Amino acid sequence: MGNMETLQQSNFKNGAYPFYEKLRKDRPIFPMNSDGKNHSWMITKYEHVKELLKSPSFIKDQSKLFASSSQDAEQNEFNIFQNMMLDVDPPDHSRLRKLVQPYFNPKTIKQLEPRIREIADDLLNQMKQKETTVDLIDDYAFPLPIIVISEMLGVPAEDRDKFRKWSNTIVSASNEMDPDFMGDVEAFTTYLTELFERRKYEPQDDLVSHLIQTEEDGEQLTRNELYSMIVLLIIAGHETTVNLIGNTLYALFEHPDQLEKVKADPTLISGAIEEGLRYYSPVDFSTARWADENIDFHGQSIRRGDFIVASLSSANRDEEKFEHASQFDVTRERNAHVAFGFGIHFCLGAPLARLEGKIALEKLLTTFPDIDLNRDVTQPEWRSVFLLRGLDSLPVSL
Repeated sequence: MGNMETLQQSNFKNGAYPFYEKLRKDRPIFPMNSDGKNHSWMITKYEHVKELLKSPSFIKDQSKLFASSSQDAEQNEFNIFQNMMLDVDPPDHSRLRKLVQPYFNPKTIKQLEPRIREIADDLLNQMKQKETTVDLIDDYAFPLPIIVISEMLGVPAEDRDKFRKWSNTIVSASNEMDPDFMGDVEAFTTYLTELFERRKYEPQDDLVSHLIQTEEDGEQLTRNELYSMIVLLIIAGHETTVNLIGNTLYALFEHPDQLEKVKADPTLISGAIEEGLRYYSPVDFSTARWADENIDFHGQSIRRGDFIVASLSSANRDEEKFEHASQFDVTRERNAHVAFGFGIHFCLGAPLARLEGKIALEKLLTTFPDIDLNRDVTQPEWRSVFLLRGLDSLPVSL
């Protein structure tokens, strides 16, 4: 279990939490592998994770450290990942985040509530027409957030299956030279190019039109920044919420006593969402950072250029932070989890994800009060995606 390749194996997800617990006790700054020059590290303790995520000593833009990365970026004239907001540092990060922040602040998101409820009702009505067993991922947890983010961006909701395929390829890729990865990125890019051309000449009241037209402090988005922003919003705008909804429902089915509490008292739904975020964090690991300087980090000598990830899942089960951390408790108080990250890269879409999750649970449990995991079929499997924790499917009996 000592290298990144091992950690990416699908069966790792099933035994991850005992592994994290052992690391927190024995080796909280865990060396995953080394290429002889630079090391890769996993940070597992809650306080260490928060420190990493807010420290300016750990940066996102590896081109500041590795000349080859900068040269590759220059040679690759067009790269939809080159200027992604998740992977840049201030001041570029501040400029890019400021462009989209107004669309994701709590006041703006609150205005979406009636439409989100309408989408949930439509999906539940479709489920009523099906057999008594449905897949909650395919029929509910996936379509709800992808419809919402599609409407916000101004892309046709009927293209959501394309987004799902492209998104899954991108977040699952272990090698960017993989033909499937390259083919899906090219298809995604072509799709966005055509969309941008339409919005350029026929702008609408949507986020894509806004980004095409907007100038921030007199500076328009570059072409790569525009593509990267939309790709990020489409992927982040649904991937994490699919997992939030699916993982929380799975935890409730695993803990029938907690499910009964929520059914008996719907005011506990918000607490169930927060506990779901902590217990089965939708994002397993933070995105990559690199050490910008030689640093002693809690007894480990980390060198400039070393690769570092934070295990959000491990931090959220840290016994030193959370009482009875391995228990799922919808009545938990002081639930200061880091499921949405921490610091300047705290998830922009957190208010939207929370609202979608709350409505999804509330509507589902009201419509199907007897819903339960279908225990006659195969145990749900975790997707083999290093950064994320989500289920391939969640078969339930209505």
